[in-house]
Amino acid sequence: MVIPIHDINPLSRRPVMTWLLIAANVVIFVFLEPVVTSVAGIGTSVAQNVCEQQRFFQEWGAIPRELLHNAALTVVNSGHIGVDSAGNPGCIAQSPPPFHKIPALSALTAMFLHGSWLHLIGNMLFLGVFGNNLEDRMGRLVYLLFYLVCGYAATYGFALFQSDSSNTLIGASGAIAGVLGAYLVLFPRARVIGLVSVFFFLPFWLPAWIVLGFWFALQYVYFTGFGVADGGAVAYGAHVVGFVVGALLVLPFVRQLRAAGPGIAPRVPQHRWVRGTGGAGAAARHRRGY
Repeated sequence: MVIPIHDINPLSRRPVMTWLLIAANVVIFVFLEPVVTSVAGIGTSVAQNVCEQQRFFQEWGAIPRELLHNAALTVVNSGHIGVDSAGNPGCIAQSPPPFHKIPALSALTAMFLHGSWLHLIGNMLFLGVFGNNLEDRMGRLVYLLFYLVCGYAATYGFALFQSDSSNTLIGASGAIAGVLGAYLVLFPRARVIGLVSVFFFLPFWLPAWIVLGFWFALQYVYFTGFGVADGGAVAYGAHVVGFVVGALLVLPFVRQLRAAGPGIAPRVPQHRWVRGTGGAGAAARHRRGY
């Protein structure tokens, strides 16, 4: 596993839209969501809080069955806890739902919801590292449209794989996967500082094609069911679809997008704490951001 923390890829403008997307995700998570985990991801809630969070996600998250049939569920979580005949606590179901839901719009709102602090921080880290260069080359409004299109494609693509599921799909991962796919196509040789887990999270300079190629390969392996039971609780299918869609969308415009921003990267910084920085030869080899 490689955790990216910085890339060497120059910008010609401030990534305002990327900052706004990150801010929107953080504000919604902190002030609007009923959060049931601490920053470390450890459960801190009682059952009532879990029921409230599940009800919130059913209202604002994307549900495959709803998306494919364009019809909201008729029975939902009420957000309240109760006890069944056997004395077991659980969330009380409610029909009809206490809210009106438009499934197509839920694919949009779901992009700004996260299940935990770790979920949020991980997504925003990837968006912050790789999204700024796409915004720089595409322009702010086109970049925002691209982000949303990738998010929609990832959400509906995942729904096709889970057509009968009533579980909620939340998170910006699908849209961000599109950003990663586009970055890989445009800047495969850009240098990225990544923390490599097999080397006890030591920092290394790595080309983007290794960092993002490995990320995609891992998502695909997990999506096919290898290494995790039933695909786990993560929507790996949405990651795969978003990544592929993002790569395909920019593929016809590679030359134009590369020419839209700085073409020459500065010398690769020399840091004692980062492995693989190299010397003058390394700087010459990686002078261009792609």
